[in-house]
Amino acid sequence: MVSLVSCRGRYGSRDASLEHANLAFVHGELKQSQDEADRGYQKFRGSTPELAWKFRILEAKAALWRGLFEDSLKLLRSEPLPFGQPDLAIPILTLVGAASVNTHNFSDAKRALDDAARLCAMYAAISCGDLLQTRGLLASEQGDSDSAETFYALSLSFARAHGDLFLESTSLLNLGTESLAQGRFDQAIDRSEAAYRVATALEARVTELVIQGNIGWARYKLGDADKALGLFLDAEKNARELGDVVDQGIWLTNAGYVHLDDRNLSLAEQSFRRALEIEEAVNSQENIYNALRALARLSLQTGDGAKANEYSEQALAIARKSGNRLDELYPLLVMGQVSALRGDNKTAESTFREVERDKLCPVFLKWEAEHSLAHLYEDEKHSDAADREYRAALATFEAARDNVRHEDFQLSFLTNAARIYDDYIHFLVTQGKTDEALRWADYSRARTLAEGLGLLTKGASPGPPPLNPRQIARQGNGTVLFYWLGEKQSYLWAITARKTSLFTLPPSSEIDAAVSRYRRALGGLQDVLDAGDPDGQALYRMLVAPAQAMFGAAGAKVFVIPDGSLNNLNFETLLVPTTEAAEAKMSARRLSEIKLPEAKPSKPKLHYWIEDVTIANASSLRVLGARPADLNTRRSAERSTPKTKRDRSLLLVGNSIAAGDRFPELPKAALQMENVARHFPADRQQILSRGAATPSAYLASNPEKFSYLHFVAHGTASRLSPLDSAIILSKTGLSKTGLAKTSAATTGVPQTPTSQTPLLETSSPENGADDSFKLYARDIIRHPLHADLVTISACHGADGRAYSGEGLVGLSWAFIRAGAHNVVAALWEVTDVSTPQLMDQFYDEMDKGAPPAAALRAAKLQMLRSTGFRNPYYWAPFQLYAGS
Repeated sequence: MVSLVSCRGRYGSRDASLEHANLAFVHGELKQSQDEADRGYQKFRGSTPELAWKFRILEAKAALWRGLFEDSLKLLRSEPLPFGQPDLAIPILTLVGAASVNTHNFSDAKRALDDAARLCAMYAAISCGDLLQTRGLLASEQGDSDSAETFYALSLSFARAHGDLFLESTSLLNLGTESLAQGRFDQAIDRSEAAYRVATALEARVTELVIQGNIGWARYKLGDADKALGLFLDAEKNARELGDVVDQGIWLTNAGYVHLDDRNLSLAEQSFRRALEIEEAVNSQENIYNALRALARLSLQTGDGAKANEYSEQALAIARKSGNRLDELYPLLVMGQVSALRGDNKTAESTFREVERDKLCPVFLKWEAEHSLAHLYEDEKHSDAADREYRAALATFEAARDNVRHEDFQLSFLTNAARIYDDYIHFLVTQGKTDEALRWADYSRARTLAEGLGLLTKGASPGPPPLNPRQIARQGNGTVLFYWLGEKQSYLWAITARKTSLFTLPPSSEIDAAVSRYRRALGGLQDVLDAGDPDGQALYRMLVAPAQAMFGAAGAKVFVIPDGSLNNLNFETLLVPTTEAAEAKMSARRLSEIKLPEAKPSKPKLHYWIEDVTIANASSLRVLGARPADLNTRRSAERSTPKTKRDRSLLLVGNSIAAGDRFPELPKAALQMENVARHFPADRQQILSRGAATPSAYLASNPEKFSYLHFVAHGTASRLSPLDSAIILSKTGLSKTGLAKTSAATTGVPQTPTSQTPLLETSSPENGADDSFKLYARDIIRHPLHADLVTISACHGADGRAYSGEGLVGLSWAFIRAGAHNVVAALWEVTDVSTPQLMDQFYDEMDKGAPPAAALRAAKLQMLRSTGFRNPYYWAPFQLYAGS
């Protein structure tokens, strides 16, 4: 994170060259501004001293913003202070103070700023607003956040009173920076985005890039490392191009933290070392401290305790010299971890307690200290103390999470506690407390989803409420496979109505690699079954085979609650060894069911797991357990009277008009809509097609009154902002033609505003233009549903981003969050060639009384046993997601 001092000034001169140099500064052309100001100073120093000083002030200011603090001080001290000219003396003293703050010469900074304050008390100079901001900077660097906030707020009021937009943008930026320092990340983003709007209006590029990087840091601390890294790299590139050396080092340090978290240690080291070189060259003490602190953390992860201690001591010395107690706490924590690494547990414990109990300790450092204590006690075999500290760390974290306001940030924030949960669950398993481990594991899952559905109350308790896994399996009439992917060890809990069994799995890195390879294979032209894909077989052995005795009869229901990379795996495609007896039975079944010549057996004899079981995906045990108690009873009643359709209502949306080259019209959309519509009573369906199929029309159609919703459209999955995933429909007002068929006439549909993409989001080209054709996930969740089934017959309908603590977030998640009991959606891109047939068969099966999961399996099996669509490419993208 970065603070800026404005020092814009209004020179009161009509000299065109000065105004040109100042405009270059505002637009971020710092080197150009500095050079032009130097030429102006040399030109006027002998003839017009006052004007020469104005050029010198601008030259020093440009150097300061580039991070050339010593150069800035030399320029300002090159001539005696112009006494009797407060319009010059105040900005000179303010700039001296700002440069001294950055080099941590706080006594010089205070002296210069006090002198400037005395002048401001006597003269109403426009530069006094900059003085207020610089006094805030000094207070911030010395750890006095309250005073810093006060000064920044005063400078903001001053800027608005005097119409100084540049000072307004930097004051808002610094208020955002102070929010970052205090761990108020939601507030930091709100303040930073307000600053960004003002800076953009001014085309103030340096201010923009600093805000961009600060929002990146807030995103990083909110657990959204992917988005943060993009912002850091962009900011670093822009800083380099603008000659903004000091900020370049800051963004390199921050990018290094993301690489460190990803275990890319070589990239992290490159970033940290380059940042340290840059900051040492300009003597930016605060940023030298930041780079040293980062290198200490890196050294600890590589096991180099000596280096970690050395870097920590250097960082600690800088913090103590500045009198900033808050900055002392970070290297102290690392030094405690070094002591633990060396076996000096007494020193380690004392240091961790010192950090944890310090009244200035920010919440995210407090839970790290408590986590470190838990590790320490666990290593010492003090189980009760370890358990207590793990719970303390998670309670501290949960209290912080309760203060996160925006749902986008709630989704990512749990990532911060992923390692604490992982270590605690591993600890509980080693203690033999496997049921307790499962309870905590499930508590960390689908948190935002469960809270949105009213299944958990935020802040209601310091730990997980009671959970009855076997009752949930009994209610679902199936076996539940609950996965936990851990850094050291992964686990599978297999749960039936009668028992819960725990199986140990390989570490997440091994599973992740196999899943990634198999996903690529499933997208290829060659059938993975014919090829006997080794990863398809290995994943079955790792993930399913340990529990295969618990599945019961053929076609038995299995609920998969995935974790991490498993969210992107369709378990139905896993390759199962086929015994000779099973092969004979399967061959006979194929002959009787589809009346085709017997297929030649694969070599080796394998089959897809879908041929053995009916699979549904769920987000957590708690969400699965909240499904309506009468759901299975109702489905059984429907199956007993297959010729009688219960009263069903359908909202059918799609076959939209192309929204540009990126989203062409689907050739078979009309056919699919006709096929779906024929399965429902004509007077119980509403159809939005062509120009009538708009997001605003969907939102105005009262979707909560329908028991079935079906979309035939393109879809987009946003991995950086999953709530910006969208169903692609027609643009609002694009066409007055189209079908809007319903049992009651619907005319004059009011337009509902679409979501606004937050500032600095990585977005599609349409964002910022006319995106009225996008039905966003964030809009879907705001309209409650009661649907038995939502089908998203679209590309990437389920694909999105897997968050630690939430699962896969995208369109399917949004409909479940809105209240749908079941969602069928595509995990990867689907083809228009086979989808109409699959959907027609799917609804045929439901007409016979089959529940959605069994109906979808039956439709897939028909395609699997056909001649043209055997490849999983055609049938495997669609999965069923069970809601509450």
